[in-house]
Amino acid sequence: MVARAYTVAFEGIEARLVEVQCAVAPGLPAFTVVGLPDKAVSEAKERVRAALTAMSIALPSKRITVNLSPADLPKEGSHFDLPIALALLAALEILPSDAVEAMVALGELSLDGRLVPVIGALPAAMAAAAEGRGLVCPKECGAEAAWVDAAEVIAPATLAEAIQHFTGQRVLASAEPGEVTTGPQSRDLRDVKGQERAKRALEIAAAGRHHVLMVGPPGSGKSMLAARLPGILPPLSPAEALETSMIHSLAGLLDEGGISRTRPFREPHHTASMAAIVGGGRAAKPGEISLAHNGVLFMDEFPEFARPVLETLRQPIETGEVVVARANAHIRYPCRFLLVAAANPCKCGHLADPGRACARAPICGEDYLGRISGPLMDRFDLRIDVPPVAFTDLDLPASGDGSSTVAARVEDARARQSARFTEHAAMRVNADAEGALLEAIAAPDAEGRALLTRVAERFGLSARAYHRILRVARTIADLEGAGEVRLPHVAEAVSYRMPDLREAVAG
Repeated sequence: MVARAYTVAFEGIEARLVEVQCAVAPGLPAFTVVGLPDKAVSEAKERVRAALTAMSIALPSKRITVNLSPADLPKEGSHFDLPIALALLAALEILPSDAVEAMVALGELSLDGRLVPVIGALPAAMAAAAEGRGLVCPKECGAEAAWVDAAEVIAPATLAEAIQHFTGQRVLASAEPGEVTTGPQSRDLRDVKGQERAKRALEIAAAGRHHVLMVGPPGSGKSMLAARLPGILPPLSPAEALETSMIHSLAGLLDEGGISRTRPFREPHHTASMAAIVGGGRAAKPGEISLAHNGVLFMDEFPEFARPVLETLRQPIETGEVVVARANAHIRYPCRFLLVAAANPCKCGHLADPGRACARAPICGEDYLGRISGPLMDRFDLRIDVPPVAFTDLDLPASGDGSSTVAARVEDARARQSARFTEHAAMRVNADAEGALLEAIAAPDAEGRALLTRVAERFGLSARAYHRILRVARTIADLEGAGEVRLPHVAEAVSYRMPDLREAVAG
């Protein structure tokens, strides 16, 4: 007899349906798993055998063959344990085959029959809903998977509970979704003394998702400023929260099935590898740029990152997605993040202080920032100098608006952008605008265009730089509530980009 169960194999955030076929036939006793399984999947037969033995279910002295179809799709992970066990129990006529086939299952089995939580329950539930099926998963994964309303989610704690549910002995109630959380925001912009220009730049960046490069000596407040950026960003929309949570589910970062409305803030160390930043490694896991999707990626000591790692950021910044290429698959992850980079002006960090700078100044500064290639530098919309703050200024009262006030302005600006891009599903903020649409929404007045033309001629702006200035000017106008981009908006946008920081260091 051949029985079937269903599970999923992950390709990026996409969960592909896999049919688990189990045949019990006469022959020499054996338990074989075929269909391109990895080591963890091949070992599932031993975990299934031990779990059934713990429940006093003996396997027959026959040849058991499990096929994972499609057979040419790589199968990775321990979540195949539960569907293999269910298909085997259906083949042994312990479970009704039609009930098993109506569900998608995933979960790891311990040797005593307990179900161990696995990653990917949320995308698996979405795949099950797309196929019109329910989902069976470990109890700890139920709250996460239940966020997909279209799929019934059953979350037993043990294999015995799953058997009792399918046989009708004790039907389990559907799992309930976890809590929606908004992380505490204890960091306020008013904690940063001075640096009003940098605070203004962060407000513009948050409003339009514009990338920022901050250059300043050690202790000037670059990290403090970046850490307060999430506090002025609006909460994730329901669609954004689901997108972000699917990636975090694959990375095992969801806490007790809860979905957070707080935007991600990732800050990898400068020693991180390319696989850690862009994704890859075993099973091609998402990297930091994808974990920062819809949030902030803060890269401190930016020039200290390996040159190949920095260069790999260029394409994801433009396209909003990264492709992790493997010999047998190309896996795509979304990565629309706000990049905030911080750097010292030179290796020692004291280029602007003649009394503390090294003997190689200013050449050392040019060499140090020269580690950032021109094409990558061109992708920063806002480049700001963060000067040192005198210790005497630390006793002064806080200045500028607090995070709550700035966040309100940012949210209003984003609301204007959402209304503007209603008919353009791929665009959410000004940083996404391009082509004719960008020219239509960000066309400056005559004085603004004249200034932009002079700047383009003086500095030889690339087409990318020209368009990025227009996007920033549009965001500045949105923060002001202006319908048209005017000269002051263009002038401020230009001031955050010109002159080039490396030219300023060299001169």
